[in-house]
Amino acid sequence: MNYESTFIISPKLSTEEVEEVTTKVLEVIETSKGFVKTVQQLGKKKLAYPIDKFYEGSYVYIEFDGNGSGLIIKSLDLFFKFNDSIMRFLTVKSENKKVVVKKSIIKQNDKTLETNTVTTEIIEVKQNESTKQSTE
Repeated sequence: MNYESTFIISPKLSTEEVEEVTTKVLEVIETSKGFVKTVQQLGKKKLAYPIDKFYEGSYVYIEFDGNGSGLIIKSLDLFFKFNDSIMRFLTVKSENKKVVVKKSIIKQNDKTLETNTVTTEIIEVKQNESTKQSTE
């Protein structure tokens, strides 16, 4: 199963301390038998509203895979809740991305050319819809 987790770290921590907290989160995922795909430290950003009298926070985004047992999510929640430097967090289950091919027609010097443009769109895949598509 694919998961995405975003958390906000207190702005009073230095960049080295933010990296330490991020590596601890990665260790929690890996000890829970998860596989980390991407890690993005988005830096300090302004918050929509003040949290604990802070107006900005350091954002970190992580994509990871895990089994469906829920052990990873529970251990991440415990880590986030008991770590005072993390102000907010959100972990969600992400869906697969679908590749859509769009055809476009280009006219050049009285010649018609067809080109394929590949774009990706995020869609919600339900079990009923996926079984319908596989039978078609």
